[in-house]
Amino acid sequence: MPARPMDPRTRRSRSALETALRELIAERDLSQISVSDITKRAGVNRSTFYEHYTDVHDLAAAACTTVFDELVAASPAAVPPATPDGGPPDNPLPDLFAHVAEHAPLYRALLGDDGSARVINHLLQRMTVTAHISRSPAQDTGPYEASVPADGAVRPSPLADDPVAAGSTPHDPAAAFVAGAVLGSVVDWLRHDCPGTPEEMGAALWPLLIGIAAAAGWETERPGSPAAG
Repeated sequence: MPARPMDPRTRRSRSALETALRELIAERDLSQISVSDITKRAGVNRSTFYEHYTDVHDLAAAACTTVFDELVAASPAAVPPATPDGGPPDNPLPDLFAHVAEHAPLYRALLGDDGSARVINHLLQRMTVTAHISRSPAQDTGPYEASVPADGAVRPSPLADDPVAAGSTPHDPAAAFVAGAVLGSVVDWLRHDCPGTPEEMGAALWPLLIGIAAAAGWETERPGSPAAG
């Protein structure tokens, strides 16, 4: 059943709350932001907040939907396993780390020591689902396929309404391993103040991920190509 369109008042309230949180994250750690801080900045009352979100962490996942989409879409898990001419896929990691650098304050706030473990888990689960669906040869993705649009990005949604975050992530250890490797590298890079350029990070890590993908059963070369023998 298709979701009902959001009414304008609800859309305005959500937008105001999400904008307020993004502004506050630029000023202080997530752990120092309260519901009262958010509602005051957004110009709404607390009851309106709780009509849409369970707590600050729930709002944080929703408020960063666009940025999370970009991170998931840029991750190797969302890239086709081979190019049309049979070669290995293009290295997406420089774009991934460039994206993280562009939004470094936001990611430090959400993924750092004073961030939200629930938001980290939410993002990790979505990346795992993307990796699971992107595996080749194609697998039975069941209900997860419908959650991924044509561009390969899994769209984050508020934690309270998200079946993936609610525990229905597929049991796919290889997909979880790849997603964890990517996200762990991002968190470590942020923790060390982003040493090295995105290009240097991509060049250093891509061979490792290609090896992991091949060992896990992803096709890094198309059958019948010269490289595949």
